[in-house]
Amino acid sequence: MSRVFNFSAGPAVLPEEVLRTAQAEMLEYGKSGMSVMEMSHRSKDFEEILFTAEKNLRTLMNIPENYKVLFLQGGGCTQFAMIPMNLMRHKSADYIVTGQWSKKAAQEAKIFGQVNIIASSEDRNYSYVPDMESVKVTPESDYVYICQNETVHGTTIRTLPDTNGKPLVADVSSMFLSEPVDVKNYGVIWGGVQKNVGPAGVTIVIIRDDLITDDVLPFTPTMMKYKTHADNNSLYNTPPCYNIYVCGLVFKWLLKLGGTEAIHKLNKEKASLLYDYLDGSRIFHGTVDKKDRSLMNVPFVTGSKELDAEFVAEAEKAGLRNIKGHRSVGGMRASLYNAMPIEGVKALVDFMADFERRH
Repeated sequence: MSRVFNFSAGPAVLPEEVLRTAQAEMLEYGKSGMSVMEMSHRSKDFEEILFTAEKNLRTLMNIPENYKVLFLQGGGCTQFAMIPMNLMRHKSADYIVTGQWSKKAAQEAKIFGQVNIIASSEDRNYSYVPDMESVKVTPESDYVYICQNETVHGTTIRTLPDTNGKPLVADVSSMFLSEPVDVKNYGVIWGGVQKNVGPAGVTIVIIRDDLITDDVLPFTPTMMKYKTHADNNSLYNTPPCYNIYVCGLVFKWLLKLGGTEAIHKLNKEKASLLYDYLDGSRIFHGTVDKKDRSLMNVPFVTGSKELDAEFVAEAEKAGLRNIKGHRSVGGMRASLYNAMPIEGVKALVDFMADFERRH
């Protein structure tokens, strides 16, 4: 078996230990006589999988008791609609736009009410994060929305905005469980798991109890109400059972490593290796202001589209896969999620150094 180093932004690399456990349990989970793929979501075996996953996630993130954990379907694009459907009760919300995903969220929210763009970095193609301390919240807004880590552009909001008591809603898809977080700072914190937690098909929503009500926009379908899923422990309908099972394995893996503090230390080490090389390189350079750089997604370019294309092609042949940057940024992008081993980052840096010597 020859596994490559997968730098994809999502679906992305999973821990090899998790994959081996899933492989060993593929035909039979425990003493159930069947695969998790075959189980009824109403069975005791699956309920144990689901409730253990939630318990371990609560431990990893120190989630307070007054927050519900929901395992949902539909990905981030569904959350872009569910959030205003459930929270935009006075038809107004503030959005901070720092990249493609917060921009898409704001565009979707406009279907449901007034969207106030209270800060944006679009003027420089989202290569920085606006000053959060100067952000002014709209008095009549229902909530403030951010994408805390922009996967495409490689920026991270490090200082949360002062929302003046409004619920802060954060998409943390590409930094989920990559570092410690204080859940109490958020009204809703959510992420699609396919970037840093598990296989595509699950979205985890962590939402404060007071935000789960029947007071939603009148046309909101049953399946789009957070209350529907909260009242039924994420089992209102058939959830993506196998994907939740793999997420649960990832939670156990992280706990064994030492939790979010331990993985954060490793993630900083991995990112420093790549950023230090970029800062000293003669042909490669990063595209993001240093103070706003993401630990998870590192976009970089050579300044030549032809040279970028040559690098991507050679990297693929060298087993450094999915390194091509998003079309809106160009160049290259290396996603250094939790499961990316430090050996993968070292291999990338060594390859970049060799490429630079030859050019």
